[in-house]
Amino acid sequence: MEQTLVILKPSAIDRGLCGTIIARLEQKGLKIAGMKMMQLDEPILREHYAHLVDRPFFPSLVLSMSRTPVIVMCLEGRDAVSVVRAMTGATNCRQAAPGTIRGDLGMSGQENIIHASDSVENGKIEVARFFYPNEIFDYSTVTTKAIYATDEL
Repeated sequence: MEQTLVILKPSAIDRGLCGTIIARLEQKGLKIAGMKMMQLDEPILREHYAHLVDRPFFPSLVLSMSRTPVIVMCLEGRDAVSVVRAMTGATNCRQAAPGTIRGDLGMSGQENIIHASDSVENGKIEVARFFYPNEIFDYSTVTTKAIYATDEL
């Protein structure tokens, strides 16, 4: 099964949305393979957002992402990256479709509640950035057979 990284950002923490978001991801059929709360600092944010470091908004991004701890999760499932990206919605919450996490729960471009890996390759890199191997768990749930057809396992 494919793995992807999700970060519940300070805007989700501040607004008490974590339970709602986690429930939506689990209800979809995604399995939490790893989850923890951590405080992000500038070095890890520079690494994670390396493609944005030279942008004028990067300092405000660092302030936003380090305002409170975040919850990082490794989610697992068939096509997990594309499934979570579809559930997340457009980066700017005001442009995100209703029914998506950002479309239903957000109003900001920067305070956009959730990060989700944008490719299978980046999912692997990002999971390794935020989790040690012993923090990712391989287990089966009793609901797996109700979520997937036999040929999808």
